[in-house]
Amino acid sequence: FVFKLTAAKQQDHFFQAAYLEERDAWVRDIKKAIHCLDGGQRFARKSTRKSIRLPETINLSALYISMKDPETGIKDLKLEKDKKVFNHCFTGTCVIDWLVSSNSVRNRKEGLLLASSLLSEGYLQPAGDTSKAAAEGLSDTPFLDLSDAYYYFPDSGFFCEGYSSDDDVVLKEEFRGTIVKQGCLLKQ
Repeated sequence: FVFKLTAAKQQDHFFQAAYLEERDAWVRDIKKAIHCLDGGQRFARKSTRKSIRLPETINLSALYISMKDPETGIKDLKLEKDKKVFNHCFTGTCVIDWLVSSNSVRNRKEGLLLASSLLSEGYLQPAGDTSKAAAEGLSDTPFLDLSDAYYYFPDSGFFCEGYSSDDDVVLKEEFRGTIVKQGCLLKQ
């Protein structure tokens, strides 16, 4: 899932995504930026905080750390759906339940807004077709408060085992590493 970007000064930059959809999203966004710049327009990534109007008192980074707490945070699960086993992940309902029970939000509707912000800023990642489709804009909200919508923390060691109906081969996608900078994953 590597692609090369050649800059105007003939400098090559290589990018590696964790999975096919991520690579395609990067390519799409880079092409959009190039198109804007070629057309003389200013390109800027929209901030979730501005587009969703999160209160200034909400610190997504601190919330993410609380969510990952081994004692009081969201527990990693091993979930199965459509002949695939998702390791080190959790459901959308678990996230909203945790946000409400930790008094981070007043109700499920606010929880959905905050979880969508966490997803948009890269603190949560979609796993499985249902949550990936919603994150790509095929649903009313990017985050789903559903028990069959799966998500994971970027540095959790998430992987999916899928069973092929043809030859019953186990396919394994691994997303492991250390977050160097938000949005960047250092492969081990």
